[in-house]
Amino acid sequence: MRKDKLLSRDKRTSIRFLIMISMTLTAFIAILVIGVTTLTRYSKSAEDSATFYIKQIIGQVNMNVGTYLQSMMDISNYIADICYENDVSESVIRSQMEVLLKSRTDIVSIVLFDRMGNQVAGVPFSSLPPYTVVSYEEWFKKPQQQPENTYFSSPHVQQIYSQRGETVISVSRSIQYKKDDRLETGVLLVDLNFNTIDQLCQQTKLGEDGYIYFIDANNDVVYHPFQKEIDSGDFKENVSSVRDQIYGSFFEYLDGERRFVYIETVSYSRWRIVGVSGMNEIADYTTQMISFFIITLLAGLLVIIFASSLISKKIADPIREIEETMQLVENGNFDLSLDVDGCYEAQKLADTFNTMILKIKDLMDQIIHEQREKRKSEFSALQAQINPHFLYNTLDSIIWMAENGNHSEVITMTTSLARFFRISLSKGKNIIPVRDEIEHAKNYLVIQKIRYKNKFEYSFDVSEEVYQYYTLKLLLQPIIENALYHGIEYMVDPGLIRVTVRVENDRLLYMIEDNGVGMDADTAKNLLTLNKKSEARSGVGVKNVNERIQLFYGSEYGLEVESELEEGTTVKIWLPLIDSPNE
Repeated sequence: MRKDKLLSRDKRTSIRFLIMISMTLTAFIAILVIGVTTLTRYSKSAEDSATFYIKQIIGQVNMNVGTYLQSMMDISNYIADICYENDVSESVIRSQMEVLLKSRTDIVSIVLFDRMGNQVAGVPFSSLPPYTVVSYEEWFKKPQQQPENTYFSSPHVQQIYSQRGETVISVSRSIQYKKDDRLETGVLLVDLNFNTIDQLCQQTKLGEDGYIYFIDANNDVVYHPFQKEIDSGDFKENVSSVRDQIYGSFFEYLDGERRFVYIETVSYSRWRIVGVSGMNEIADYTTQMISFFIITLLAGLLVIIFASSLISKKIADPIREIEETMQLVENGNFDLSLDVDGCYEAQKLADTFNTMILKIKDLMDQIIHEQREKRKSEFSALQAQINPHFLYNTLDSIIWMAENGNHSEVITMTTSLARFFRISLSKGKNIIPVRDEIEHAKNYLVIQKIRYKNKFEYSFDVSEEVYQYYTLKLLLQPIIENALYHGIEYMVDPGLIRVTVRVENDRLLYMIEDNGVGMDADTAKNLLTLNKKSEARSGVGVKNVNERIQLFYGSEYGLEVESELEEGTTVKIWLPLIDSPNE
């Protein structure tokens, strides 16, 4: 059983291990939750910042392009006003056109056509190629269909000036011009060099791999920085995703790459500017942050494990010292004292443990003292029963009766004396059957009645149920002896001793009554507490019997004495119900 107890104790988890695991897990979970939350918020914030930055750049480009186109509209309006106020035959119109052409390097040509597509005025002025039909051009037809609007064409190579071959944006509008003092309706064409917008777009950076492109109202690409790659098939652009949108933003995947797309409509035109930025840069930076977080987490765990080891050691070592000391106490070593360093609770536990050890030692000393007193009391009781004075007087009585020929009384007294000492010894046992205790008292009374020459009578009233129980021995005889020597011996009239044995209130009751001289109330009250013997012949006396009972069974058991002068004395002995001879 001892081995099983040790094995089960070894299987238990140490408090140091529990503290280390608890602190490490708690800190790990806390760091992990905080880290994941921070990374998630950071990733979202970085993404939001990137998209906001893209929107700001696209907005700026849109504003710059719109401002540029507005300036072209202003130039167109200026020329229209001059043509309205001056005859086209006058040199003022051509001179103003030349001034504008020279002052603006982005203007390729300024030309005025009549309603049939014939060239009326322009710079640089040159004849049209024979195969060119101006009336078929979109920039010529649209202003006549919608005279109130200014038309901006897609970038194209202007075919009416084949010798130039430049990519231009045509800004055209319907105007009224004066010719021969009549107002005619025509179309004013201003060709802008597309390089200006191209340079503006190329200078705009949307991160490392971002770009912008333009589409027109027909969802055709007006400008794309990778137009050549698109034409050759080396680059793909998902124009269909922005086909029906004039403003807004969304995320899309193209060839496995996540991209952010933002769209705005360019002012004064039906173009849309589209900004595209890959999210790989943010993803790479997030990956770097995750790597840094993992390294930080591992380093933090090492620090936490080290710190929790120190803290758990500080807590567990005093407890382990207390445990080792307890094992020494368990093995019977009580000559020790705990002095531990640690937290307040451990020191308090050690102080309590030291107090407990002192109390245990005191209790052990008290038990040893009580056992010693018990043995002394038993020895005194036995010694009293083998009192030479009682034995000599009894033997003298036997000799006297034998000399006088009282053989029957000799036999009776000798038999009673033998039985008396046999029960007194009881083979060294302290607990005997109630039947033997009653027989021991009867034998004593038989001897004393013969010695006192029938000066008293006695009777026993014993309930049958008491014979199943056991009792501490040598209880009745000292009380009966006390009744004889101090109550009946000095009487003139015959004495009477009545012994009653029964069970009352779940306790065993011996009651000894005599009609002797009795005693006053104070003497009866102090009889059990006086530290003296009434007489040498009284043996251990009433007080000794009471102490023996309480040493064996506790203070709730013992003697009760009731007495009255010239009326007699009653002594009650209360004992527990014991159904086994085990002490």
